[in-house]
Amino acid sequence: MKRDELVSTLNQLLDNSRFRDYCPNGLQVEGREEVRRIVAGVTASQALLDRAVADSADAVLVHHGYFWRGEDACITGVRRRRLATLILNDLNLIAYHLPLDAHPQLGNNAQLAARLGWEATGRFGEQELAWQGNDPCGDTAADLAARLARVLGRVPLLVGPQERRVRRLGWCSGGAQAYFEEAVTLGLDAYVCGEISEQNVHLAREAGVVYLACGHHATERFGLEALTAYLVGQFGLECTFVDIDNPV
Repeated sequence: MKRDELVSTLNQLLDNSRFRDYCPNGLQVEGREEVRRIVAGVTASQALLDRAVADSADAVLVHHGYFWRGEDACITGVRRRRLATLILNDLNLIAYHLPLDAHPQLGNNAQLAARLGWEATGRFGEQELAWQGNDPCGDTAADLAARLARVLGRVPLLVGPQERRVRRLGWCSGGAQAYFEEAVTLGLDAYVCGEISEQNVHLAREAGVVYLACGHHATERFGLEALTAYLVGQFGLECTFVDIDNPV
């Protein structure tokens, strides 16, 4: 598949033009024109790039790419080594940040809901990135935490009343702790997120609303897995999702 055709297809599929993001979405570093083999991962770390080189990949597809707003623009140190690996090996770097969180079927939040059996009923937060819905299980917060641990492969941090029944909840992958106050205002029983901030702990305790911090990396793996499966099914590309361990 031609690189430009692949990028155009992904741009349209993920509707990236509608998002105000902190980084460019789509093709970030240009490599070879023909793409047959893709290595995908959550973050374009050196370890993922080295795996792509070892696998003779043509492109690296990630959620967290480069060129973040406000970062130092100098190409030195770690940044130089990463870019050199891409350029010297003629590798394309393709990245989708908020568009991959938000996609209604392939996105991180949609895929998290599918694995937990949650029924989405609406959205909230900035650019409607956070989701809300129902959990038919109606588990206690402690039981929900155990389910999340099984699905995500790590034990979440639970703040708030463990015995509270969770029927209406909100969720947003990654660093979306800023939306917790709105989740409380909406009258939800719990909020599931990747990260947690100091003030979220006090709000959860005082409002009696459960906060489950499940890990930034852990909550953002499923979107890439779904997207690579789509590329395999639709275009016959060879795609490998590589889960570089990250405890955060």
